[in-house]
Amino acid sequence: MEYIGVPLVSLVRSLGPPVVLLVVGAVLIVRQRPVGARLLWAALAVNLVAAALPFVWRFVQVGTGFATESVAGLVMMLLQPLVEFCAWLLVLGVVVSRGPAGQAMLPEPARSRSRDPA
Repeated sequence: MEYIGVPLVSLVRSLGPPVVLLVVGAVLIVRQRPVGARLLWAALAVNLVAAALPFVWRFVQVGTGFATESVAGLVMMLLQPLVEFCAWLLVLGVVVSRGPAGQAMLPEPARSRSRDPA
């Protein structure tokens, strides 16, 4: 991490909570199997991407020599909250897709075709 000028402790402090959230969320999604599981998986992934975005951006800056531009910090200050907001919108989409009184809108069960001997 010294290559990009970021101490390892800063990386752990920034990425630790989203990784823990991903692990706990994955366990809950696998055990509970909610209706909007795909949206929840996407929200967890986008949340982790949002946390890693400053470090990815720093790698791009160092690799391309773009680090001296002042606009780089401005782009990062606007982009990371936008990505985090998208993750929350995905979770909100799962909550809104529930039916009245908090009941999950379950898909219609497949009708079984019974074979009549007639």
